[in-house]
Amino acid sequence: MYEQTDQDFATRYFWWFFLIQPQDLPERLIGYDPEYFLRRHIAGQVKIDGAVEEEVIAEYLRTYSDPATIHAICEDYRAAASIDLEHDRQDLEQMIQCPLLAIWGERGVVGNTYDVVETWRSKAISVEGLALDCGHAIPEEKPSELVGALVPHLQGGFGI
Repeated sequence: MYEQTDQDFATRYFWWFFLIQPQDLPERLIGYDPEYFLRRHIAGQVKIDGAVEEEVIAEYLRTYSDPATIHAICEDYRAAASIDLEHDRQDLEQMIQCPLLAIWGERGVVGNTYDVVETWRSKAISVEGLALDCGHAIPEEKPSELVGALVPHLQGGFGI
């Protein structure tokens, strides 16, 4: 998705570009008020009110109180914008061989910005896709529907 980024995506997925900034800029800013950052981030992604229960947010906040956790989150995003892109470019001609099921929230940025299935068709030999009526946090917003899509795919696609 970095390769196809435009201003709309960059604005709506601000954290991708914020978290990749050099150490320790995002770490310090998030660490100053982790609850504010976390709640704003979740509010921007979730499209079903109340889908992320307060006890779940409390657990996120517990982990966000550890500077090492915040640093690890930033490092994950930094890798996505650096070494992961290098690896993707090295494997550009390789196709994913196993059946691929792409699931996204149709009210989220990805569902409103990209043709998800078509994007994956250039990367995999067998692609199916399903948009669920939610935002980015599919496991929290539509857990039953997610499991309902995954189980048949895994049973058929991997012989489980």
